[in-house]
Amino acid sequence: MSSRTQKLFVFFICLFLSGLSPIAFAQGNEDGNTVTEQNAGVANEETTTQSLSESIDAQFGFIVENMAKVLFWVPVQAVPIPLIVLILFCGSLFFTIYHKWLNIRGFKHAIDITRGRYDNPNDPGEISHFQALTSALSATVGLGNIAGVAVAIHTGGPGAVIWMMLIGLLGMTAKFNECTLAMVYRKVRPDGTVDGGPMHYLEIGLQERGFPFPVAKAFGLVFALFCIGGSFGGGNMFQANQATSAVRGMLGDVAGINWVFGSVLAFLVGLVIIGGIKRIGQVTEKIIPLMCGIYVLAGLVILVIHIKQVPDAAVLIVRSCVSPEAAYGGFIGVLVQGIRRAVFSNEAGVGSAAIAHAAAKTDEPVREGLVAMLGPFIDTVVICTMTALVVIVSGAYNTPEAGQGVEMTRWAFSETLSWFPTILNISVFLFAYSTMISWSYYGEKAWQYIFGTTRTAIIIYRIIFLGFIILGAVASLDNVIEFSDLMILSMAFPNIIGGVILAPRVKTLLEDYWRRYKNNEFVVYD
Repeated sequence: MSSRTQKLFVFFICLFLSGLSPIAFAQGNEDGNTVTEQNAGVANEETTTQSLSESIDAQFGFIVENMAKVLFWVPVQAVPIPLIVLILFCGSLFFTIYHKWLNIRGFKHAIDITRGRYDNPNDPGEISHFQALTSALSATVGLGNIAGVAVAIHTGGPGAVIWMMLIGLLGMTAKFNECTLAMVYRKVRPDGTVDGGPMHYLEIGLQERGFPFPVAKAFGLVFALFCIGGSFGGGNMFQANQATSAVRGMLGDVAGINWVFGSVLAFLVGLVIIGGIKRIGQVTEKIIPLMCGIYVLAGLVILVIHIKQVPDAAVLIVRSCVSPEAAYGGFIGVLVQGIRRAVFSNEAGVGSAAIAHAAAKTDEPVREGLVAMLGPFIDTVVICTMTALVVIVSGAYNTPEAGQGVEMTRWAFSETLSWFPTILNISVFLFAYSTMISWSYYGEKAWQYIFGTTRTAIIIYRIIFLGFIILGAVASLDNVIEFSDLMILSMAFPNIIGGVILAPRVKTLLEDYWRRYKNNEFVVYD
């Protein structure tokens, strides 16, 4: 199927889905004698639909509740840190110590790689180091940077900022470990396309470490299943819903705007994902710098306006960072509240970014791992810290009417300049859009791992993904979204366990690479 045919096919699918609203819900009446009968029919239909929705919500609620009991189980009641948070934090700390604080000693070299100094156009792969980084960032830089930060500060006070930065720094080495593994065990096809990610290195790597095939395969399948579900929910429906809300915030409650915007958004996403990771990389390398630049610039304007409050804010953050409330806010507010909304601060340890980085054009696995290491720094240390400072210096964090979450951030923007919320709405749209196109690639690769790489299998996944965008724009299914968020988090269980088991392989590669780097054995292309 040609690219042009695919685009037309996607367009008509979106057009068909957008037409479901008037077909299903429009009720016409030609004269006054039929109004009562039609209203009665509509009432009966609405009652049936409501009952069906309640039944679906109840079933999903049951699943979510039981998954949450395991995922958010608190092993030590005296320290209210859920199991998943404990695993992610301890895993990141382990990788940081095990790889000898690579997040610090390898930072400058990682920037040089991202700038393209070591890019060999003849290396195997599909996209450049920079495109791989922006593709991964487009999935992680999301609404958690706007809402999750405010939740953490509201819960634990300004000191939560320090805890957020600490988690971001530790997460850098976790991201390095998983993305290096993705490069080691990736599969490059004859046509140059790449298959890689946790599902592949879990299956192959664990067998190399002596695990039987059924166990290794189960690790890969579990990760892939959770990744597919997460791509439809947290990486899709939630983002579409928030993007639609941003548009409504600018245009108002126009009749039918949800269906129209959802269809348009599905078409726009379809135009990008049809081209695969190459097209995604080309788009994200432009969108990511733009959206980060807009948001950071707006934040800097607010900080300049409140320049006199910045020193006091810094002192307040340092004084508050060691309080019990700050620890609770940093860990629980960001790593739990943000996680449940599928906007994990940096996805370090979850394994999703490894799928994007596996497609990078390089024959040095460690080199791409170093590039991936910059993701948590940009996402958490830079952008999240910017949001935190804006919330603090504007006084939003201790203003009751500012609310919490995204409402608090919006209040902080509007308090400075009345038209700044428009910039925030634009940022929300760009963050959501970029997240969807990258998560479509993650889900597609997981789908191929289970159902094969045939053109039919790929098209089926893309159609389903685009359909969920429209559903996300028009529906309010909290249990569905929460269920999908839980599946994204569940990806961390097999990924971190497998990552720890395979860490010695990464360490051996790192030591060899670092020796060659120090001996100036690499060719520089700038």
